[in-house]
Amino acid sequence: MTKHAVHRLFEERLSRATRPFQARGKLVVRCPRCRIHQSYCICNLVPELHSAAGFLLLFYDDEVLKPSNSGKLIADLIPDTYAFIWQRTEVNPQVLTLLQQEQWYPVLVFPAEYALAEREVFEDELKVPEHKRPLFILFDGTWREAKKMFRKSPYLDQFPVLSITPEALSKFQIRKSSRGHQLATAEVAASVLSVFGEHGNGAVMNAWFDLFNYRYQQGKTAVNLGNEHAERDFLAAVERLKV
Repeated sequence: MTKHAVHRLFEERLSRATRPFQARGKLVVRCPRCRIHQSYCICNLVPELHSAAGFLLLFYDDEVLKPSNSGKLIADLIPDTYAFIWQRTEVNPQVLTLLQQEQWYPVLVFPAEYALAEREVFEDELKVPEHKRPLFILFDGTWREAKKMFRKSPYLDQFPVLSITPEALSKFQIRKSSRGHQLATAEVAASVLSVFGEHGNGAVMNAWFDLFNYRYQQGKTAVNLGNEHAERDFLAAVERLKV
């Protein structure tokens, strides 16, 4: 697997840590790329996808260090994925430069109920101006952290909001959500790709997440609640994309 934006951010954030990061399962010997137990690594299965969409991932502090984080799965598949640590008091100038690039149409993905009345909101649909590419902005952290990032990022207020209605409960068994319908970051990415019209890429993203979910649990002592046919289903989704 080629090193991508989230891998580089992980290394940068780890280098600034003042003490060892103690994630759950800290004794597991993990692959340095997919962060799964090295016996169940999925790096050899990463496909080459082409997408007109881009993703800007804004991580809440140490979220990028957590091996269970699913945001890295987006960067595995979508070439134009950018990753930064979110900061409340200042904005990374690289983020501002990216948002100002002519090719992009930035869209913040967040529930419509939190957007002010005057803000442009797309609900389960998206209209992208001609000659522009969508840059989907995702907050990556707990639900509480994501709400904080949404409220305290005034430089993003100028961009429209895309609100996704989950069709089903999250399949993420690795971490529990405080909201019944809250999706993992990679599941959100799969949904917005489909809304954008890239249904095949959305299906592959969902299947890649499913495979990560299953293989990650294989490296744990608890009962695996994931899809035992995840690898088969993932390979089938990739093949359908080639047709």
